Amino acid sequence: MNDGFDLAGKVALVTGSSRGIGAGIVRALADRGARCVVNFVDDPAGRNRAEAETVASGLNDAILLQCDVGDPARVGDMMDQVRQQLGGLDILVNNAGILRDRTFKKITPQDWDDVLRINLGGVFNCTRSAVPLMRPGGRIVNIASVSAFLGVYGQANYAAAKAGVVALTKVTARELAKQSITVNAVAPGVIDTEMTRTLPVEAMARLLEQIPLARSGTIDEVVHAVMFLCSPGCGYVTGQVLHVNGGLLMP
Repeated sequence: MNDGFDLAGKVALVTGSSRGIGAGIVRALADRGARCVVNFVDDPAGRNRAEAETVASGLNDAILLQCDVGDPARVGDMMDQVRQQLGGLDILVNNAGILRDRTFKKITPQDWDDVLRINLGGVFNCTRSAVPLMRPGGRIVNIASVSAFLGVYGQANYAAAKAGVVALTKVTARELAKQSITVNAVAPGVIDTEMTRTLPVEAMARLLEQIPLARSGTIDEVVHAVMFLCSPGCGYVTGQVLHVNGGLLMP
């Protein structure tokens, strides 16, 4: 990914960056010279921490911060750590998210609350706490989803949360423009990640039949889109949603 732009001197925080798309994004930012914050949330098995430590160990001078982005107080503490250790923030990528897929008849109030709290509330909490730290020319990129536009079966909570992320992206883009901070979203389609690999073979085959490019996307293809929106040359792009879905959705 040698596209010629340099992020030396910039500070970047990627939520949910212990694996998958988040790990790919934080590595790409570090490759361009950014000082990176790797974020994870503790889990009973300790897997998230172990994988986040592995990601951070491969980056130059990265810091590792545990935080549940759905908890406003903990997010505030995380941003205080960023201020104290790194002095400010230039790039925020709101990537952390969870799935609790069930049909609308079977979804529980807890399934609904959990997904909205992390996938939408986390974007609100992190953006709200990050803005006072962000320097002029800052970049915020929110990871949305094709589900926000297609209403994917079994994803009432996830689709609603991601649709909220799109709306929040547009509002914050308007409100933060006066601070020279851009806010955009990337909406991945079917991407080859651990999450999609849990889908039944038949369900994946049906999905691929709907995609004009007839394949799932790669993590790198999502990362490229995020890097474009973080680049120095993207200062006049704000309030936009960049779709990365192989043609599954053509808005």
